[in-house]
Formats: sequence, C-alpha cells, structure tokens
Amino acid sequence: MTRSASRPAFSPNQQGTAALRQLRFRTLDEAVDDAQRLLASGYQRHGNWTLGQICQHLRVVQDPSLDGYPFWMSLFAPLRPLVRRLLLPKILADDSPVGIKTSRIFVPAAEVDDAEEVSLFCESVGRLKAHKGAFYPHPGFGRLDAKMLERVHSAHAAHHLRFLSPTT
Repeated sequence: MTRSASRPAFSPNQQGTAALRQLRFRTLDEAVDDAQRLLASGYQRHGNWTLGQICQHLRVVQDPSLDGYPFWMSLFAPLRPLVRRLLLPKILADDSPVGIKTSRIFVPAAEVDDAEEVSLFCESVGRLKAHKGAFYPHPGFGRLDAKMLERVHSAHAAHHLRFLSPTT
C-alpha cells in the first residue's frame, strides 16, 4: 500500500513529544522486526514521514557504509573528532536532536510503497550484517567497527521509527 506524505509537518511545539514511542534497539534486527510489525498492524504518524519513507531513509543512510559515501562528505573529515565526541554519545543515549535537516540525498521520495521499502530495509540490514570486511568511514564519526556501526544505525532507526505508533 502506498501512503501519502501530505500530512502536515510535525513540530514538537504543536503536538509535543508525548505521542512518540520510547524505542531502543539493541540490533538492527529489532528495527526490522518493529518495521514489519508496523506494516502488519498499521500505524499512526506523529511526524513527517510514512513507514516507507522512514525505511527508505534508513536504507540510503546505512548503505553507504558498504558502498561508500559521496566524495563531498569526506570534506567534513577534519570535524569528525569533534562530532564523534559531541554527537555520538547523544545518539547512542537515545537523545538524538529532532528536526535537523538532512542532506537531499538522504531525503526519501514523497510517494513510496510501505511494503516495498520495509522489504528493501530488511535486505539492506541483512547485507550490512553479512559484511565481513572494513566499512567506509562515516561522514561524521569516521571509521567504525561492525559492532559500533550497528549501534549507530540501530539508534538512528529507533530515532525515526518512534514517530510511528501501531494502530492495533
């Protein structure tokens, strides 16, 4: 089923954060399970993106860990120690900032199919977990081992999926 992205923008000042689920995923498999449950049960949005848009965003953010990031993102490498020290602990502590604009290349399409994007997110997670080599350096955090990379991507998934709540 395709869901429209025409809902009004979420603003903590308008709706508060009380509607947001408290999520913490220890693994990306838990994030996939949550996305599949939301797909099966239906969901209510408390933010800007549908389930499909969130899964597409998560996938296009985590796939460069294996495929490489655009060259221009490496220009921020001198800032990595600072970003890693200031932002990484917040992300891992479920304290990700809300409302930060992302690069256009990571913004999902306006119309996507929820089921297709959940499936593609599942495939992306499987590919990431099966990878046995080194990963490309994260634009903000630099080189991360498989365990830390999964923690970062799991926290990122929880940050976004918390904006959806199951309807049943």
